[in-house]
Amino acid sequence: MIQAILFDFDGTLTRPGSLDFPAFKRRLGCPPDEPVWEYIQGLKGTGKQAALQQLDNFELAAADQSKPNIHAEDIVDKLKSQGYRLGILTRNSQQAVERAITHFSRLSLADFDVVITRDTPVAMKPDPDGILHTARLLNIPVEAIVVVGDYHFDMQAGRRAGAVTVYIKNHSPGLPEGNCDFQINTLKDLEEVLNLLVPLPQGKLPNHLLARMLPSLHRDSSVLIPPGIGRDTTAVNIAGREVLVLTSDPITFATDAVGLYTVLVNANDLACSGADPRWLLTTLLMPKATTGHDIFKLMREINSMCATHGISLCGGHTEITDAVTRPVIVGTLAGTVARDDLQDRRNARPGDRVLLTKAIAVEGTALIAREFPQRLADAGVSRAIISRSRDFLRHISIVKEARVACAHAGTTALHDTTEGGIATALEELSTSIGFGLRIDRDAIPIFPETQRICDALGLDPLGLIASGSLLICCRPETATTLCHALAEKDIAATSIGHVLDAEPGILAFHKGKTTDWPSFHRDELARLF
Repeated sequence: MIQAILFDFDGTLTRPGSLDFPAFKRRLGCPPDEPVWEYIQGLKGTGKQAALQQLDNFELAAADQSKPNIHAEDIVDKLKSQGYRLGILTRNSQQAVERAITHFSRLSLADFDVVITRDTPVAMKPDPDGILHTARLLNIPVEAIVVVGDYHFDMQAGRRAGAVTVYIKNHSPGLPEGNCDFQINTLKDLEEVLNLLVPLPQGKLPNHLLARMLPSLHRDSSVLIPPGIGRDTTAVNIAGREVLVLTSDPITFATDAVGLYTVLVNANDLACSGADPRWLLTTLLMPKATTGHDIFKLMREINSMCATHGISLCGGHTEITDAVTRPVIVGTLAGTVARDDLQDRRNARPGDRVLLTKAIAVEGTALIAREFPQRLADAGVSRAIISRSRDFLRHISIVKEARVACAHAGTTALHDTTEGGIATALEELSTSIGFGLRIDRDAIPIFPETQRICDALGLDPLGLIASGSLLICCRPETATTLCHALAEKDIAATSIGHVLDAEPGILAFHKGKTTDWPSFHRDELARLF
């Protein structure tokens, strides 16, 4: 629940244009790309004191000319009446703020619960210290604060603190996407933002919110019936293609970047059939206290991933329910492939080589680093390893290597390594092709970061969820050329065994001797949750 609004002052509560910083920088000798305050702090002796006095005079002169921004007084009055705590966070001096606000007809500093200027003993924006200080003064979580400003320093400070950020464009082009949570033209638009931050009632997503999101969804011309209010189905045109391939997967472990997981995990499954992922339906089950902003943020992430991979987001269902305690997203993805290009694992034969791309376990390593960073740090894992492991998230797609393998005539079977890790994935592959597998445990590549994390938490990397690596069966005479083709795409591939003329099962070797193959009744990641 949002409890406080923290406003920047110049250009936010006051009308933009009263401070001509480019001209002041020229008079001061400050480089155009360096902030004034930071430049002055680097000066020495009397030069520094003179520059500080010039800055004070510059701000006071601007304060004498300042006027309230459009809708500023109305929005402050309304927010106060609604019970929000209000504050000002500015790099200006206290004196300049006090003088400027005398030009407001209805407001004074007494209308604000907190006023933080550069005279307050906290680090200035873009440092988050002023926002964290506000949270302490008001005794509220920093996540319950909305930071409103017209400069990227405001947004940087807010995001670093963990607050919600709103950039007021004042009819300017605005910031690049991703630099803030919301962008508004005028302060009047802040009301709509705050409405999106109020928890939604249980039940289906309200139609007025759904209507705002639907026009922006990515889709191509094959979608004959696009998503819409009251439309429970979609229709697509697959003329010219012979086979429609479908898959469905829920996202239950992740709480971070779940939109990315929804698209890529399903796309990975489809790619193993040789199909191009085309059309996605999503079912979003959201816990109580979910806001419209939460829904929009998740849908934007899913939509962005769809656009990146050429997938049309065709529709689905969104509901707020006490049946879940964290978001549960179920993706259903469909794609097409020519019949002759359809991958069928039953084509695998004894003697085929078993290749593994990348190393294990991409997804599990990223998830643990993102969900349990403090636990890892407490277990002695370095911040550098945690940071690198978080970045593994960028590599959980196997679509590129699947396309390379499908284009290779010697490929006979593909299998995505997912829940249960490489140990379970190899058992599944063996069952699906109908033959046994001889696997060299020593040949299975494990990322050093994965091994370090697993050692610290007492986990077995062979049983850790491993999306991001692809198992490939291929004819023995073509294994080398396939590995070279993958290497040309910067994808590592390792031969870890071959297909046996035997009943399904794993014949494992370690240091040249037979050894037991581990079995995992649940993924190692599930033990952490």
